[in-house]
Amino acid sequence: MSPFLGSVFWLLVTLGVLVTFHEFGHYWVARRCGVRVLRFSVGFGRPLWRRVAKDGTEYQIAAIPLGGYVKMLDARESDVDPSQMSEEFTAKPVWKRIAIVAAGPAFNLIFTVAAFWAMYVVGKPDVAPLVTAAPGSIAAQAGIRPGDRIVAMDGQPVDTWSDAMDVLANALLGTSPLPVRVADPDGARRDVVLPLQTIDNTGDIGQRFNALGLAMAPLPAVVGTVLPGDPAALAGLRPGDRIVGVNGHPVDNFEAFTKQVPEEAAKSPTLSVAIVRDGQPKTVSLTARMKSEAGQPARWMIGVSAVPPETAILRYGPVRAFTESLSATWTGTRNTLGLIGKMLSGEASTKNLSGVIGIAQVANDSANRGLGWFLNFLALVSLSLAILNLLPIPVLDGGHLLYYLIELVKGSPVSERTMIAGQYVGLALLFTLMGLAFFNDIQRMVVS
Repeated sequence: MSPFLGSVFWLLVTLGVLVTFHEFGHYWVARRCGVRVLRFSVGFGRPLWRRVAKDGTEYQIAAIPLGGYVKMLDARESDVDPSQMSEEFTAKPVWKRIAIVAAGPAFNLIFTVAAFWAMYVVGKPDVAPLVTAAPGSIAAQAGIRPGDRIVAMDGQPVDTWSDAMDVLANALLGTSPLPVRVADPDGARRDVVLPLQTIDNTGDIGQRFNALGLAMAPLPAVVGTVLPGDPAALAGLRPGDRIVGVNGHPVDNFEAFTKQVPEEAAKSPTLSVAIVRDGQPKTVSLTARMKSEAGQPARWMIGVSAVPPETAILRYGPVRAFTESLSATWTGTRNTLGLIGKMLSGEASTKNLSGVIGIAQVANDSANRGLGWFLNFLALVSLSLAILNLLPIPVLDGGHLLYYLIELVKGSPVSERTMIAGQYVGLALLFTLMGLAFFNDIQRMVVS
């Protein structure tokens, strides 16, 4: 499946699951509070599928999959038969209306915890947090050296590369120095401080990360596997051989080696490969071969692959997975609220907002990395939906909750005029946010 089709497919899966769960929260609590539900819709616009249940509720899937809604019996929208007034929404006590509106975000939070729990039980494959720093970069000047292993960041233990990136991404939203504890290849530990306050904070996280100069450590130039019958095998290369040079050019890592082979083979297919085997230097002569793999254009190859990176699978038993899922939900909530606060204060750039395009790309990438990664993605998006919907913006659940809280205080509903004015303001804010997020997505695509 192409990246474009994959992004579209997994976006539809993501929105379908999360929107259905959110709207089911409203639906389920409304029914329990005695409110008649007229329609349960996943998506907006023209119905693609529709069914009317025996109780009169209409269930549908609509053409525009960017949300959904639950239509209830409401005297503000149409005349209500006196015999049905007991099932009308506005006739219910304010606490029931609050419960119905809050149920959508609440169900998103429940889904978040459940998705994190499933992720921890299934397991999320990852790699060890081995890092390097570009020469002369901010990270290098701070004391990060090639081959360092991150042990802790900002006082939090770090076990995997994604753990490290989560902490770093949150820190890059602000301008505070980030304390990091690392261990060198011999196990000796030391503390360094990444001076994030020196990085321009007008760009998004990706730009600030590039300016920092911290990166995953490249794979060492050590032979992992040798394909039988290929030039390397015929020349006698073995797994465990450390490659130190090609035609007299030094090799620092496996990526550099894979670049040098075609460059040197283009001059002459016969290559002189310097290796170290069992501590002893050795030179091997081999003849590279033009070869095509998986439908890709033919290129010079010798038939070796690197030693796989050190893995670090994040997996717990069912009981610990539950406590960890609660902790992950709390951490995600704190980070999301922190991001909103930093953007409102100007400390973080609004360029960090992502829209539908960005979500689709991450959905496809996480799905391709396995079930554990996709569950993690669903949990984070569900949490973001819960928090976004609770913002006190009219047209969102949080805006309705604000109206009902005002009603509790003043003893009477907010006037219709105030509600209409709020709807216009809310729509303007919402479309502004959506437009800004869409613009950021397009700009990232153009720059990349």
